[in-house]
Amino acid sequence: MQVILTQDIRDLGHAGEMVAVKRGYGANFLIPQGMAVLATPRNRSRMEHEQRKIEAKIARERAQAQEMGKRLSGMSVTLTRLVGDDDKIFGSVTGKDITDALADEGVKIDRRQVELEAPLKSLGVYEVPVRLHREVAAIIKVWVVAD
Repeated sequence: MQVILTQDIRDLGHAGEMVAVKRGYGANFLIPQGMAVLATPRNRSRMEHEQRKIEAKIARERAQAQEMGKRLSGMSVTLTRLVGDDDKIFGSVTGKDITDALADEGVKIDRRQVELEAPLKSLGVYEVPVRLHREVAAIIKVWVVAD
C-alpha cells in the first residue's frame, strides 16, 4: 500500500514522502491517526502543493528545536537514588526519570526524545543525548548520586 506521510515518523520517513507500508498498518493506524493519506493521484497533486506548507512547518519546528537545544545544552540534572553494595543503585534511571527531572527545571520534553541506550544502573555522571528534531540534538549531563 502506498501512502504519503503528513508528518515525520521515526524509522519510516519524513513528511511529504511517499512510502510503501503494509495494508493493515496504513489502513488501521497511519491514515486514521492523520499521519498519512492514501497515495492517489489527487492526493499526490495536493501534497505537492502542500509541500511548501510542510517545509515551512519543518523550518519552524527546527528553529524551536535549536532554541530549546541551546537552552538544554548547558543543563544538568541530579537524580538521587538508594545505593547498595559496589555503588549499584536500586532500580535504574530511565528516560522518564530524566524528563521528570527536566520538568522540575521548567523544560517539558517527551520521554521518547531522551535517547538512552540502556537504563543507568550505577552512580556517576552521564552525558545523555536528547533528540529535539531530526536534525537537532542536545547533550545534557545527568548526575546519579546516592541518597
